[in-house]
Amino acid sequence: MAVSSPEGGPMGATDSTLSLAEAWQALLHAAHPATVTAAVADLSLSPAGWRAERPVSPAAGELLDCLFPLATRPGRLAIAQLGQSLDGRIATESGHSHFINGPESLVHLHRLRALMDAVVVGAGTASEDDPRLTVRHVAGPHPVRVILDPRGRVTPDRLLLRDPEAPTLHLHGEGACPEGAAGHHVTRLALPLAEGGFAPAAVLDALAARGLERVLIEGGGITVSRFLEAGVLHRLHLLMAPLLIGSGRPGLAMTPIATLDEARRPASRTFRCGDDTLFDLVLDAP
Repeated sequence: MAVSSPEGGPMGATDSTLSLAEAWQALLHAAHPATVTAAVADLSLSPAGWRAERPVSPAAGELLDCLFPLATRPGRLAIAQLGQSLDGRIATESGHSHFINGPESLVHLHRLRALMDAVVVGAGTASEDDPRLTVRHVAGPHPVRVILDPRGRVTPDRLLLRDPEAPTLHLHGEGACPEGAAGHHVTRLALPLAEGGFAPAAVLDALAARGLERVLIEGGGITVSRFLEAGVLHRLHLLMAPLLIGSGRPGLAMTPIATLDEARRPASRTFRCGDDTLFDLVLDAP
């Protein structure tokens, strides 16, 4: 009997074509071999690519092409993602951002979460957006949720501090006293401050010391910009929606440059995400 998978594809069907669900299972296994033990027969993944011994559906092939570099990368990995309009806005002036990107981009974001050990947001995102940062739109493990809160201003009524669905690491500045008590799923850790915030490299080192080597920097724009400018990101995923906002909050805001010779020109790949376009930017290429 065919059994429906969490991705909506048939598992155990008579059709021998490798399905989207099987491709996703293989990616999860590659990213988390110690905890996701179910491998997929006739499909192998490595940092050099993937190989299937039977036909692959177009959707499964595109998913493997997109995510195998993340799932198979050995050692530490830091990737950031931003969903934005064509003119580079992640929200209106009032902060409204639901939803710039379409549902397929939301699925992609949840896949990124599931492939990582930890997902990081800044205090502004934790307070204003009140996200859950769990994996709900695909099958996969929840990452450890990390709040960067240099001034200890995230209040205990925020979901990350009261929802026990996934463990949460609350990083606050040395000398800052976070308000109130947090849930038993929350660990609080003080880090030294650098220019009013945390040094991105120090954050990644602190996470790696706790066994969290695969890290997604999810937002907001200021946090992603700090990690990008610090040169600690391996990849950046930009999800561009066919939308012109014309004003509002920029996705990236970095130190101004004088000429385009100073601009970064990373290697890139593009993929379709429904009506959106995913730009996969390789930041650590030689």
